[in-house]
Amino acid sequence: MRPRWINHTTLKAGTLSILAAGLLMACEHGDRTPTASQPGGGIRGNLIGGTPGGTLQQTPEWLARALSLGALRSDDPRMTSWTDKEEPEPEERPFKVIPFEFDPFDTYLVRARWLRGIGCPTDAHVNDGTTQSDYSDPACLTGDSRDDKNKGLLLVKTGPTANYAAAGAELKNVEGIELVELGYDIRKPGLSANDPRGSHCGAGAPRFNVETTDGFWFIGCNSPPAVSSGGGASNAFLRLRWGPTVACPNGPMGYKDGVTLSCVTGEVTSLAIVFDEGSDTGPDQFGLAVLDNIDVNGTLVGKGPGN
Repeated sequence: MRPRWINHTTLKAGTLSILAAGLLMACEHGDRTPTASQPGGGIRGNLIGGTPGGTLQQTPEWLARALSLGALRSDDPRMTSWTDKEEPEPEERPFKVIPFEFDPFDTYLVRARWLRGIGCPTDAHVNDGTTQSDYSDPACLTGDSRDDKNKGLLLVKTGPTANYAAAGAELKNVEGIELVELGYDIRKPGLSANDPRGSHCGAGAPRFNVETTDGFWFIGCNSPPAVSSGGGASNAFLRLRWGPTVACPNGPMGYKDGVTLSCVTGEVTSLAIVFDEGSDTGPDQFGLAVLDNIDVNGTLVGKGPGN
């Protein structure tokens, strides 16, 4: 049996040299089939939807650029990994989410950081000046009980998508598990991940880069589509989950090698969230996302190194 942990079961895993894999994947909302580059809009290699076994009809430019970047390890001298503040011990969580910035040419146009006060509130306190009351965003009625500062993960890429830089976060201590579910809460109003308001949610960013013993998969914010919940006209966040489906009853689907939509299989060797679509990518032209409650197999992490 391959090891699996679900719903806050402690992972028993050794030291992991994670592949951050900040592979540049410049996609934007809209077209459902890859097309050529568009001025000011990045690469429109949108991978939305599809069924397992389907492949792209042409090799999009984002894939060549992604593969040229290669695998980034946490000890890569080009990587800035935010570990400036030690987490209190004992840390009773099976994995950690460590922000990183890949900016080998010192453009200073990417940023990744856990910040207090920007996350999805669960059992937070509000005060109208006289009376204190509890408040939870409907998207996150459940969250990371260890997060008492309402932290959120800020991911930013300013300027063009073509800039050779990315923000992201490594998910550490996940080696050897089988994936049943991935997800996060994203700061975005409305009912759909395709809503242009709020955080950027493209086919390519923010995305999970998943490497297992069986291969490498991309799972983009809206490609393949996630199951969303908690959204509404007055809500600030949307909960997105990629899990078992009829086509893939044991876990999520993703784009293997960025091309073929298939079930994610095998034991995890590395897992990262990558944000590499800049402020020239529509429909929002925002170049920024705020995430919280990073979900791996039902276990939520909503805090990490930061202020």
